[in-house]
Amino acid sequence: MTASTTTPALVAPEHYINRELSWIAFNQRVLAQALNEHTPLLEQAKFSAIFSNNLDEFFMVRVASLKSQQEAGVTTLSDDGLTPLEQLEAIQAKLRPLLELQQQHYRHSLKRNLDEYGIQLIDYTRLNARQKDWADTYFRSAIFPVLTPLAVDPAHPFPFLSNLSLNVAALIRDPESGQQQFARVKVPQKILPRFVPIPTELCSREPAPVFTAVPLEQLVAFNLQLLFPGMVIEGHYFFRVTRDADLELRDLEADDLMEALQEGLRKRRMGGEVVRLEVANEMPNEVVQLLMDGASVEPEDLYRINGPLGLDDLMSLLSISLPDIKDLPFKGRTVPALVQAQRSELEDGSIKAEEFQSIFSVLRRGDVLLHHPFDLFATSVEEFLNQAADDASVLAIKMTLYRTSKDSPVVAALIRAAENGKQVMALVELKARFDEDNNIQWARQLERSGVHVVYGVLGLKTHTKVALVVRREKDTLRSYMHVGTGNYNSRTSNLYTDLGLLTAREDFGQDLVELFNYLTGFSKQQSFRKLLVAPVTLRRGMEELIRREIRHAHEGRGGLIRAKMNGLVDPAIIALLYEASAAGVQIDLVVRGMCSLRPGLVGLSENIRVVSVIGRFLEHSRIFWFGNGGQDEVYLGSADWMPRNLDRRVEAVAPIEEAQLREQLRLLLKLYLQDSTAWHMQSDGSFLQIQPEDDGLVSQNILMQRWRGGLKM
Repeated sequence: MTASTTTPALVAPEHYINRELSWIAFNQRVLAQALNEHTPLLEQAKFSAIFSNNLDEFFMVRVASLKSQQEAGVTTLSDDGLTPLEQLEAIQAKLRPLLELQQQHYRHSLKRNLDEYGIQLIDYTRLNARQKDWADTYFRSAIFPVLTPLAVDPAHPFPFLSNLSLNVAALIRDPESGQQQFARVKVPQKILPRFVPIPTELCSREPAPVFTAVPLEQLVAFNLQLLFPGMVIEGHYFFRVTRDADLELRDLEADDLMEALQEGLRKRRMGGEVVRLEVANEMPNEVVQLLMDGASVEPEDLYRINGPLGLDDLMSLLSISLPDIKDLPFKGRTVPALVQAQRSELEDGSIKAEEFQSIFSVLRRGDVLLHHPFDLFATSVEEFLNQAADDASVLAIKMTLYRTSKDSPVVAALIRAAENGKQVMALVELKARFDEDNNIQWARQLERSGVHVVYGVLGLKTHTKVALVVRREKDTLRSYMHVGTGNYNSRTSNLYTDLGLLTAREDFGQDLVELFNYLTGFSKQQSFRKLLVAPVTLRRGMEELIRREIRHAHEGRGGLIRAKMNGLVDPAIIALLYEASAAGVQIDLVVRGMCSLRPGLVGLSENIRVVSVIGRFLEHSRIFWFGNGGQDEVYLGSADWMPRNLDRRVEAVAPIEEAQLREQLRLLLKLYLQDSTAWHMQSDGSFLQIQPEDDGLVSQNILMQRWRGGLKM
């Protein structure tokens, strides 16, 4: 299988939005959810944490890549005509005001409002005497033994600073010699809670708060005297480093790939070059300079932060039981087509034995469309695999695993199937970024259980989400399939919106058999019956579908493209969309994250509109709708319109062939496009939110109500 290539149409650089700046605009929309007073308080903390976590990964991968290009003297310009250095400068200019907004919100809004609901995030200096005694005792018993103060002097070189570690810079003075010295103390945030709970009965106010906590780093900082007895503590300051954490892997055979990944993970834990140094705003310049010199930090990579560092730890506050300041709990439903196919309900008497229908019998009658989390993952995808694992007529199960959860029910089903004597194959993508270690552990466990495990294709990342079940029925074999937009991950299925298709269509099954043969063997499949598969047919197929809409527009039949995805940055696709817009094709795009296309440019993209929906759930589904002169064609799958998805990954996108299911997706796209809280992209790459309040037509709220039985699409 070889990658299909295409030559992008010539489009001026000013007609593209820089992908890195577009990503920052996406993260700005995430931050806006935290700043929105209509967002429940603990959900504000969650979105602020997501903003910080997103930034950490952005620096570790994207900024690190640009810095590597700059240092290597790369002169290649981005699609919008910027050098690596110009992109780095633009990133800094965009980010610094956002970081200040986040800290202002934390200091002046979030902390104060949480306090009114009984959640005290209290500084050590504001603890009362009883609380301070408890905190100091806790420090001596639970923190002090694990700390390792590291001095910096001619006999002790500057210590290594691990990636994303929170540290205390201590200035100490020897009272005898009068000499000032510097020491670094690493805060043990990986093994202890960032916000250390203090017994509420020690609080002097009435009524007692629900939750009182002091930052872990402050417990360390205000007890430094125990670490440096006989010395004078003259100051303490917090800092944090971010390092290049991208893993560059050669095209290796499977065993070598496993070994190379393990070595790469060891290096990641240590970290590459420092790409960001965050310091407390009050840190003196001489201490900042010492850190910059010791960690080899460039001036432009210094970020002074006016507040606590590493606000991703705010996510831990969601465990506090205060439903009044959280989103209302939501649990999806079993999709109606599968209600009679639940073995658990058969076992507890909810379904009579004569009424039970296996998932396989349901799929023989027609396809089933899934929309998570509104349709439960457990009673659809997991039940599909569980029934396959236990069904005596099932001979084989094959599937791809890109990211899966801890204690995965999906992996448990595969192991049970192998133990039941079935042929089970799992492609575990070891190169799934930041899940490499987890996937290595799953791969080993699966292999020990008798599952045949493969690790993907040389030179490509296997990102597709597909599962194939082969079942003996009378004198023939029949295939049952799942094609999805999201990972086989039970945890994220409750947090992300994703689509899936369960089907028993024969031509789909033949396509998946051949796709898995390619993934496990030496097949060089160049065409498929129904699926669009990257890197072979997906780009060519999508481009031809867009060109067909252009022909329809030229021939007076109108043209319509509606698509929903996570990212749109591919130059060739963007150029083709511009051509379609100029021809009169109406193009409506729902793009969650990066979008390098510029809508609304007269004569170029005035027929294109782009909206972004940021809500309670992470929008992760991909839908591609083509009007086709009234004979609609609709696809769903794992790919975005990005070069990596079209050319450098194995992806699968499936057509939706049942008219009723296509209609469901048409209404779903319409709902997203009408969302009153959606962000509307402007031609300069900025986004405007017309109505941030949740009292209008909010797509995710409508979907939750619909699945609760209150509304119909």
